[in-house]
Amino acid sequence: MRLILLGPPGAGKGTQAKRLVERYGIPQLSTGDMLRAAVAAGTPVGLKARAVMDAGQLVSDDIVIGIVADRIEEADAKKGFILDGFPRTVAQAEALGDMLAGKGLRLDAVVELVVDQDGLVNRIINRANESKANGEPVRADDDPEVFKTRLAAYNRDTAVVAPFYEGRGQLTRIDGEQPIDAVSAALYAALDKVDA
Repeated sequence: MRLILLGPPGAGKGTQAKRLVERYGIPQLSTGDMLRAAVAAGTPVGLKARAVMDAGQLVSDDIVIGIVADRIEEADAKKGFILDGFPRTVAQAEALGDMLAGKGLRLDAVVELVVDQDGLVNRIINRANESKANGEPVRADDDPEVFKTRLAAYNRDTAVVAPFYEGRGQLTRIDGEQPIDAVSAALYAALDKVDA
């Protein structure tokens, strides 16, 4: 199963992706995680991405498409994958479709987690406080000011991706305001129909 999870930052895509990994046995391909790993490793792409990410901006399409194209060739992604945080623009969605078609692949599902954006900043502040309380590092993009920049970028660039897939009859919307287990149950119900 090849699927995309859409929704604004802080909507719970990462949490749900981890549950989908366990249920379907396919890897979560988070461009954010892949980019953070590159930044931490100090790779050339990581150094380019660091300044952009620290400012709450989006990295270039070329960098992201290249990372995704290489990653889906790895053995664990042969049965499918979950894209979390990608595509972020219609141009990326089109490039993803072209790249997959070039590999003889297609998407099986696109799911959008719909949440109240006014509550997202509080959710991020709580997530940062929980990380601190647990002695875990706080993600740089969980800083409230950086988060607000990311949310503005999402609304400017990424919010149009869901209607793009909706126009192609591929989009399923799920209420992301529900308790985590209820969101998971709704996801499973939608995806089990696709997987049947």
